[in-house]
Amino acid sequence: MKNKQIQSNLLLLLTAAIWGLAFVAQRVGMDYIGPFTFNAVRFLLGSISLIPAIRIFYSNESDRKIDKRVIKYGIIAGIFLFAGSSLQQVGLIYTTAAKAGFITSLYIILVPIIGIFIGQKTSKNIWIGAVIAVIGLYLLSVKEDLTIGFGDLLQLIGAFFWAMHIILIGEFSNKVNPLRLSQIQFATCSLLSFIVALLFENIEVSSIVSAYAPILYGGILSVGVAYTLQVVAQKNAKAGPAAIALSMEAVFAVIGGILFLNESLDIRGYVGCGLMLAGMLISQLDAFKLNKQYQ
Repeated sequence: MKNKQIQSNLLLLLTAAIWGLAFVAQRVGMDYIGPFTFNAVRFLLGSISLIPAIRIFYSNESDRKIDKRVIKYGIIAGIFLFAGSSLQQVGLIYTTAAKAGFITSLYIILVPIIGIFIGQKTSKNIWIGAVIAVIGLYLLSVKEDLTIGFGDLLQLIGAFFWAMHIILIGEFSNKVNPLRLSQIQFATCSLLSFIVALLFENIEVSSIVSAYAPILYGGILSVGVAYTLQVVAQKNAKAGPAAIALSMEAVFAVIGGILFLNESLDIRGYVGCGLMLAGMLISQLDAFKLNKQYQ
């Protein structure tokens, strides 16, 4: 069992790496096409890429079917996914991949805080982690004149939508086929992105072809492969270590920005990133301790 848990945590770390480096692909993709066109194509690819996973993990034909509940839940989740991914993608025009990765990862703390309003309890460690993370956010994003960058603000608003999306997925995935749910939500997000792209962007096939590398990474690897890895890994992973592994997404976003986009942060920015990571990890201490009791 221990070996399975170690394997699962390594798979989750790989998932975090794929998601973190996706911020690089998302920025590079917009050198060729608009943010909504990019999301439209990548989430379409993500939806299609889940077809093999559904066939592998659900051999029973009845488990694969698309019923009314899957469509309903998938559309609702897809709307929140569209909001979060749109704010993230547009925000990347105005901020770095490193900052975007850390600010987006605040959903780890926002999920339990939002849970208060739906009757869930929030521990002392959540609040301690939240305070530390907010201080880190201040150092990372708030300028000396006490203003926050436009791109960072979009990422922060987007983090709330990501948190709501995670809460919805947690509620819906226990009621329907989780991979089929994801397929519908990805398709919904793609459709909404395509509609906005038609209204505000110039869609050219040649530009989409030019952006094939970041689109393939963002669609197949970040959406299809990483989600499947998460589903497989969390069958044997415990919640605390799993959350910590996935929170490393932010660190990989910084590494990717430095290696591939020549991004850099000043000392204040690195301290802010460190505090945000510390806050995210502290917020998961209760889940980690709870898992220890059952080992």
